[in-house]
Amino acid sequence: MSSGVVPEIPRTAREVRLTEHLTGELARGHFDIAEVELSEPGQGEVLVRTDLLPLAAAYQDLMRTDSQLPVPPFQVGERLGGGALGTVVRSSSPDLAVGDVVQSMTGWSEYSSGPAQSYFKVDPDLFPSPAYYLSQGPTAYYGMADIAKAGKDDVVFVSGAAGGVGSLAGQIAKCRGAARVIGSAGSKEKVDYLVNELGFDAAFDYHDGPVIDRLRELAPDGINVFFDNVGGEQFEAAIQLAAPHARFALCGALSAQVGDQAHPRLDLMTAITKHLEIRPFACYHTPDQIMAWTQHFATWVGEGRFVFPHTTVEGGIEAAPDALISLLKGAYKGNVAVRISAAG
Repeated sequence: MSSGVVPEIPRTAREVRLTEHLTGELARGHFDIAEVELSEPGQGEVLVRTDLLPLAAAYQDLMRTDSQLPVPPFQVGERLGGGALGTVVRSSSPDLAVGDVVQSMTGWSEYSSGPAQSYFKVDPDLFPSPAYYLSQGPTAYYGMADIAKAGKDDVVFVSGAAGGVGSLAGQIAKCRGAARVIGSAGSKEKVDYLVNELGFDAAFDYHDGPVIDRLRELAPDGINVFFDNVGGEQFEAAIQLAAPHARFALCGALSAQVGDQAHPRLDLMTAITKHLEIRPFACYHTPDQIMAWTQHFATWVGEGRFVFPHTTVEGGIEAAPDALISLLKGAYKGNVAVRISAAG
């Protein structure tokens, strides 16, 4: 709700910049924290305090010069981009008032400013916490519902199921009527988390022997849907265990992005004889995609059918670089955000 109270703001704020493009492993030295001056917003503009900053593994790719993601890569010496959730603290626009909670793509900064139309006002009362708006749900929903078309009676396998996208994708499949949802993760703790807290029917640690053997145990009649965040051995195993006419939604390739596995090999003859539908996809987070996810998410949460797995890292803007490094090392479960403002 808009309070109309004009909070005090500092004269300067901090932002995180990229010091050099990434060629090897991400380290603290790739980040620099710079101080910038704040000014009153111009006509039609707003000044926004960043409250929460979401993190995702894709940010690592955007730090490379050869990024293949469908968005511009980060530039050396400039603020890192990406989503943010914040509160309007100054407004010179009739469209947004002081106190409004907004989403934007303003990136890693304590404050941002710009035209009011570049910020999207959200209802802070729709979910238990505004942090729910920072989920990777649009990607998970688009991939599971529109690409894989998971539904009644399907046996679904989600690789990287404890991550920000996978932890949502498996639950989406259950809510759409899947008969059995299986997830893979990198530790016993995460496996237990998937089954005991997120409602997966089964899960396994991909370190515990050949993936194809674990899948064969858990899905003896094969899988109808594969939502892939990992690639590598897990993709190859899913091809072998796929039922005829199975649908594959290829969302990520973490085994090559943050691991040391080569890109997977496609057993083309098996794919042909089984009539497999293999669709790589990228979610552009269009207004329609965001709206579709938000509507279903709010309904499922309200019905008690959906858990939002998320971690909020404290420590402000200075904690963001280390939090991203930790995320890439598998330190968290579910969606991850850094609390930038204690007031948010």
